[in-house]
Amino acid sequence: MGYETIVLEPEGSIAVLKVNRPQALNALNHKVISELIAALDEIEKGVMPKVLILTGTGEKAFVAGTDIIEMEGLSSFEAREFASFARLAIDKVANLNRPVIAAINGFALGGGCELAMACDIRIASEKARMGQPEIGLGIIPGSGGTQRLPRLVGVSKAKQLVFTGEVIDAKTALEIGLVDKVVPPDLLMEEAKKMALTIAAKPKIALALAKSAINKGIDIDLQNGLSYEIECFAQCFSTKDQKEGMKAFSEKRKPNYTDQ
Repeated sequence: MGYETIVLEPEGSIAVLKVNRPQALNALNHKVISELIAALDEIEKGVMPKVLILTGTGEKAFVAGTDIIEMEGLSSFEAREFASFARLAIDKVANLNRPVIAAINGFALGGGCELAMACDIRIASEKARMGQPEIGLGIIPGSGGTQRLPRLVGVSKAKQLVFTGEVIDAKTALEIGLVDKVVPPDLLMEEAKKMALTIAAKPKIALALAKSAINKGIDIDLQNGLSYEIECFAQCFSTKDQKEGMKAFSEKRKPNYTDQ
């Protein structure tokens, strides 16, 4: 499928999905959101990639936020519809049936920070800047910022960031747990692809079940989470890759996974 505001670059077992509006610092508008949803649907239905890297075109921005010009004149009803539509794309990232790595190459503010937080792993360039500065516009985050941020950095730190609208650098983001790794700008994609290939070497079904178990577990109580984990664990034993993995271990050789 051809896209105008995003670029999807398959690379064997992995793929890079770029938000491609560098003239607007890759800000999310209706077109970008629509194409992200379409691309994620396309990826989910396919065999490949096994791991997706999400980033922005250019050196300045991952996604600098949601397009203010498009939002400025919205009514409350229209704002609700817009935020719900944006969240649909962001939730698709969070719930994609394979791992997603955010390669944060620059500004990840507002909706961009929300998009990054929906990814499973976040690697940031030393030049990255992150935050939820919506309060400075007289609004609050509307596509997951008040919910995913406290789950990552804790309630008090999330309130501080949301209440002040502070934009933090990559080092601070790493210290508070908002990102998982910080690397020099010229090594960002190399590091993201290295991690993606390491993950892509693992069995696809087990990866999907592991993601599902973790995602569901953090939103329910411990006992129900443990029960769901057992169900996901048990499902692994219906796969050919479980048989191959354990047989390879017994035979002291490298497993040959077929993602079945």
